[in-house]
Amino acid sequence: MRKSFFIVPPTFTIVILAACLSLAGERSPGAAGHKTLNVLFIGNSYTARHKLPQVVKAMAEAGDSNLRFDVATVIYGGRRLVDHWRLGTQNCVKIATLTPEEEQATIKSLEETIAKDPKDNHAKAALRRHQELLKSLDSPRKKWDIVVLQSYRDDLQGDQSLYVQYAPKFAEVIKAQGGRVVLYETTPTTQNAEPLTAPPDREPVIQKARTIAALAKSIDATVVPMSIVALRCQTDRPDLTLRFVNDAHLNQTLAYLTACTFYAALFDRSPEGLPIDTVTDIRYLDNDHKDQDRDGGPIKRTFSAKDCADLQRIAWEGLKQFEEIAASAGRRQKD
Repeated sequence: MRKSFFIVPPTFTIVILAACLSLAGERSPGAAGHKTLNVLFIGNSYTARHKLPQVVKAMAEAGDSNLRFDVATVIYGGRRLVDHWRLGTQNCVKIATLTPEEEQATIKSLEETIAKDPKDNHAKAALRRHQELLKSLDSPRKKWDIVVLQSYRDDLQGDQSLYVQYAPKFAEVIKAQGGRVVLYETTPTTQNAEPLTAPPDREPVIQKARTIAALAKSIDATVVPMSIVALRCQTDRPDLTLRFVNDAHLNQTLAYLTACTFYAALFDRSPEGLPIDTVTDIRYLDNDHKDQDRDGGPIKRTFSAKDCADLQRIAWEGLKQFEEIAASAGRRQKD
């Protein structure tokens, strides 16, 4: 196998897709009967890789020809919700009502952070973002219909997890704007880089699902439960891998499965039958092989009809399984 090199574009740790300055600006009304959903994704590379929000957008619009699914992102590489809060991402959430005074206070706080730690590159990126956001406050603004809060290894300590602590903080801001909270639960610790020859350990996944279900209930959130969905995929299709060998991130298969689960969770409809069948990663092997992914395979993957059908079905069944776990946990609490 050709040795791979870890190429990190300078902008990758700063932002992928859209900065806060692009969050402003209303779109003119569409034709009668058409609906627009404004959706903000908050996370790190688990959201950015494979341009996941764009794949979700393609599925959403393929499932409803009258829907426009507008997406924007706030991405900081490797960061968690606690970091996003420190970096002022909550201001991007409340862009519709954000005041210049609030944004100036955030800018001042970030400047003080950088003065104390000049090597804090995420704070520098956030400062640039907020400086641009401040300039845009005189422009028309939009409200978010949906805000996605991605987890990343901050949801592994049960009720004491940072994700459990910070998701409610963001949820309060989201709900004050009239938005819907979506918890995108990633599963980096259970992704398999090789086909499985034995059943995976279910218990840690079930326990984590119960924690996420309790959190979702407490803040009235929708869940994209990728640990349960990945477990179901590993059980039904142990021949499939869910992460790269030479890169710790989700591969095209798990990215596609995640997008299918987003569709199922957002619309409470099975993604089975959707025509979207292609996923393309944003990280390539090296500068001489930009058409290859981190393992040397095609960076753009088009799934077979069977794999599409299986992954779409698994996403729906996995979501229903999570809902059963959540309902069962609720019944136990009442008893």
